[in-house]
Amino acid sequence: MKIQQKHIIESIANALQYISYYHSPDFIKAMIGAYEKESNRPAKNAIAQILINSKMSAIGQRPMCQDTGIVNVFVEVGMNVTWDADLSLEDMINEGVRQAFTNENNPLRASIVEDPLFSRTNTKDNTPAVIHMKVVSGNKVNFIVAAKGCGSENKAKFSVLQPDDNVIDWVLKMIPTMGAGWCPPGVIGIGVGGTAEKAMLIAKESLMEPINISEIAQKSNPTKIDKMRLYLFNKINDLGIGAQGLGGLTTVLDVKIKDYPSHSASQAVAIIPNCAATRHLHFSIDGSGMAQLPKVDMNIYPDLKIDTSKYNKIDLNTLNREQMNEWQVGDTLLLTGTIITGRDAAHKRLKQMLNNGEGLPKGVDFNNKFIYYVGPVDAVGDEVIGPAGPTTATRMDKFSDMMLENTGILGMIGKAERGKATIKNIKKHKASYLIAVGGAAYLISKSIKKAKIIAFEEMGMEAIYEFEVKDMPVTVAVDPKGENIHAIFKNLLE
Repeated sequence: MKIQQKHIIESIANALQYISYYHSPDFIKAMIGAYEKESNRPAKNAIAQILINSKMSAIGQRPMCQDTGIVNVFVEVGMNVTWDADLSLEDMINEGVRQAFTNENNPLRASIVEDPLFSRTNTKDNTPAVIHMKVVSGNKVNFIVAAKGCGSENKAKFSVLQPDDNVIDWVLKMIPTMGAGWCPPGVIGIGVGGTAEKAMLIAKESLMEPINISEIAQKSNPTKIDKMRLYLFNKINDLGIGAQGLGGLTTVLDVKIKDYPSHSASQAVAIIPNCAATRHLHFSIDGSGMAQLPKVDMNIYPDLKIDTSKYNKIDLNTLNREQMNEWQVGDTLLLTGTIITGRDAAHKRLKQMLNNGEGLPKGVDFNNKFIYYVGPVDAVGDEVIGPAGPTTATRMDKFSDMMLENTGILGMIGKAERGKATIKNIKKHKASYLIAVGGAAYLISKSIKKAKIIAFEEMGMEAIYEFEVKDMPVTVAVDPKGENIHAIFKNLLE
């Protein structure tokens, strides 16, 4: 039978919609295990939020994370396949991506920019995908479709070690340098061998495999790679980084390792993490129709609720620095009131305006408010806003002094750790830095009761919004005294 063009396009589009709101059962099972054994309260609470968010996304069929990812597709084309198609396979895949990301019932955030060196113009439909193809025996086309968030993708590590260097030592040295911006707990993929690009590719491929470290631990005859996986799994979790970098028992749910024959004088090694919004789906097309996607058993989700009994309720509209000075690292808060948003591009533009003496845009007032680092998904139906989880705050460090000196902000909300200079500036200005849980974007969006764009509307997801929030859950990561919940990274690196 011939492979139909429409079946490829529809299958890619359906798969991307599916993985935007359904976690795979192996991930849910692993996260439940991590939740049940966790004793660190902030970390346990973060894991709970991720699991609650996952269930909400599955029910509401809306993205689990606002960063709906750069699309990665691995394709195996059977040598005996025949086609009924006008487009190339690459163009069919990209048309599927286009349809998925512009679906009016569940629009996905378009994050891809072309002309990356200069104009960095958003393509508006998240194309093109990153596609890896190979020809194999058979008469069908096998697909792995993944959506990779940039918080984890940006933490990829690569090195060419000497042949006798210890890979385990290098991996354990690199993990703390990745910080918490990759949204642990997740999976670490490691590629060893081949050439530079091959090591990176097989590290990425390894992330497409099921989470099965518990089964590996039960094997009676583990391979050398099995033993290496188990050793790294335990050693990484022993570092105490934990969920969202908040400490605790689980930083990784699994460690994957793939190898490939190498030149005798080289040992290329790559690490790529997968975040708490791990998203990939495997299917085949044989000419009989479009792919049939797995049915979801909603019974796999635990019945959890956020325990707000130990949260402090904060009225942002009356909050002052004297009250904020009572906060301590690790305090959990429920925020109610007005917050202003802004990401990389907005900060860059604000800097240009301030440097030019223009001041802030009309209608933008940060004074005595918090800035939330977020690029939300567009709203649908009666939603106020789409999924709106935090982006990596570390990227905004270069703008933090400018914002603290010139705008009167009380503090910042994001995810992951802040640099030394930013922490010093936070202390200087008696400000604070709060973290929301990466991987809980749909849950967070339900605490946003009003949303309107107040500047830079033409910048799409990078626009500045004003949010009215009610009981938005956050944790104090840097308090006005300069104490830092992520100090563990500093300790691990020293």
